[in-house]
Amino acid sequence: MLKKIFDKTFLKFILVGVANTVFGTAIMFILYNVFGVNYWVSSASNYVCGSILSYFLNKFFTFRSTEKGFGVIIRFVVNITLCYLIAYGAAKPLIRYILSGMGTRIQDNVAMLAGMGLFVILNYFGQRFFAFKYNVQK
Repeated sequence: MLKKIFDKTFLKFILVGVANTVFGTAIMFILYNVFGVNYWVSSASNYVCGSILSYFLNKFFTFRSTEKGFGVIIRFVVNITLCYLIAYGAAKPLIRYILSGMGTRIQDNVAMLAGMGLFVILNYFGQRFFAFKYNVQK
């Protein structure tokens, strides 16, 4: 079962994720640390910009989806939104609790990194089974 889930699409998803992560992380940390933009806006900008890149790369390269229309776009947006809210919503209070003796900037930076990791895991399953409805038997 796991072999069917973590097949060639997982490796392609990771490659796309590396590109998105480099791109999005740069945006997120520059906004937060250089321009003083708050935690939520900084982390959200990562996913708005990275999601546009992710949609096209994962649709055509990773999952080779041929579905057309707004349905796939809407499912993709719903997936990204839910993954973002769950990942960052869980990461921030957890890291604040774990690093309670540290400064807010350190807590927020670590929470953003933790949120990214959780987001990647949730997003793979969301894109594969919900957004692009990739058939395991392909």
